[in-house]
Amino acid sequence: MDVRIGIIQSPRELTFETDSSAEEILSALEKARAGEGALAAFTDTKGSQILVNPDSIAYLEIGAKASGRVGFVN
Repeated sequence: MDVRIGIIQSPRELTFETDSSAEEILSALEKARAGEGALAAFTDTKGSQILVNPDSIAYLEIGAKASGRVGFVN
């Protein structure tokens, strides 16, 4: 699953790939916004943890995992 997080007042976005489902990503964000945790925690496919302050998130884009492509794509 490809995830993109836009950060308020930052020209760059946070992009990572995860094995978590869209529901797991949304529930982690909702729990952090509800005050159950100070930060929203995500884990990428390499096992690294990404911690984001939920108040600084401008947008969250969750996309389907793209299949491996070989060669040139139009």
